[in-house]
Parts: sequence; structure tokens; C-alpha cells
Amino acid sequence: MGFGGGSITPAVKGLIIVNAAVFFLQMMVDQSFVILFGLVPYLVWAKLYVWQAFTYQFLHGGLFHILFNMLALWMFGCDLERRWGAWFFLRYYFVSVVGGGILNTVFLPTQIVPSIGASAGVYGVLLAYGLIYPQRIVYFYFLFPIKMKHFVMLIGAISLYSSIVSTQLGIAHLAHLGGMGFGYVYLRWRNPWVWAKIYFDRYRLARRRRRFRIISGDKDDESKPTLH
Repeated sequence: MGFGGGSITPAVKGLIIVNAAVFFLQMMVDQSFVILFGLVPYLVWAKLYVWQAFTYQFLHGGLFHILFNMLALWMFGCDLERRWGAWFFLRYYFVSVVGGGILNTVFLPTQIVPSIGASAGVYGVLLAYGLIYPQRIVYFYFLFPIKMKHFVMLIGAISLYSSIVSTQLGIAHLAHLGGMGFGYVYLRWRNPWVWAKIYFDRYRLARRRRRFRIISGDKDDESKPTLH
């Protein structure tokens, strides 16, 4: 991921602060804190720990885990918040988080290893960014340039494949998919005006490009020489 999100926006800033604060708290307490607030599907079913589908997002498995999640949230979330406003951005983000938790809980009901991290929300943000800014270039692993729409397809395919073959229950691949899937549904049906604006912006961009080609003389006309 190779470009910055500019000046930080209020909702993204608040999410980063809360995640950092909980991470420091997590380091000072014992493992029972993770069991109580991480996502343990078995406890959700057996003891109705339903809050875990929301709280698991604020816990992380290490410094690099939280750094990369917060970096991605800043890089891509700020543009979305500027476009949507803070309240809609937060609603979308939390729908992605809870959706990821639900999918993980439904399909892995006996899992006893806690799933933690903000990745479901971040994957939802990446999906929305790919829909709205499909032609923007990011750098996969900081090396390989790739269009945003292709990047979203790639990480979605990786998560789908990993959810099928992976035996590492602590990596919430299903939560990643749930974050993207629930985020898509929320944009597509719950808020059709957002979806309509996406297509309207693409239409305006296409018109600008056509107009630029005409002004710059790229449009075919009779005055252009023809090669035989």
C-alpha cells in the first residue's frame, strides 16, 4: 500500500487512539482479558458472549499487527471519511467489523482460540475504496504497482482460499471475508444513494476524459491523415 491518506480525519483518528489505548491495556493484563473481549465463537454460542462480535476489533496480536491495521485504516479510511462524513464512515466500519465477527462465529462455532484485530473493518474499508477509486495505484508489499480494484480482488481471493485450507484458527480469514461481504451489502442495499453516487462519479470522470480527448485533438475526424 503505497500512498498516504493525507491529514488524519476525526473518526479515523478516534479509532486509532482507541485501538492503541486498548493495545497498551492488553499488554498490562493477563490472558483472561483477551478471552473475555476477543472473539471466541464457542463462548458466543455457549455463554452468549455476544459483545465479542464488536469488541474483538480493538485487540491485537502484537505490535506489527496493530501497526499494519492502523496504517491501512489511515491510508484508505481518511479519503472515505472525507467523502462520506464521520458518522456514515463509522457506521460502515462497524457494520464490516460486526459482519466479520458474525461470519466467523457462524461458520466456526466450536472455535476456542480468540480471533482479534481490526482486520474485518479494514477489509471493509479496502472494499469501499476499491469500488469508489478503482483506478488508483497501490504498491503491493511496497514493491508491485497494482490498481485498487485488482488489489481488492486479490486480497479477497487470498482470504477465501485461506479460509478453506488454513488450520490456524487465530487468523480470522472468515472475518476478513465477512467484513468485505457485509460492507458490500450495506453499501449496495442499505444506502443506495451511496452506490448511485459511485456510478455518477464514474460517469462524470468518463465525460471529462472524452472531453479532454476532443480538446487535445485525439478524436478521429476527416482532417486527420489516413494511412493506407
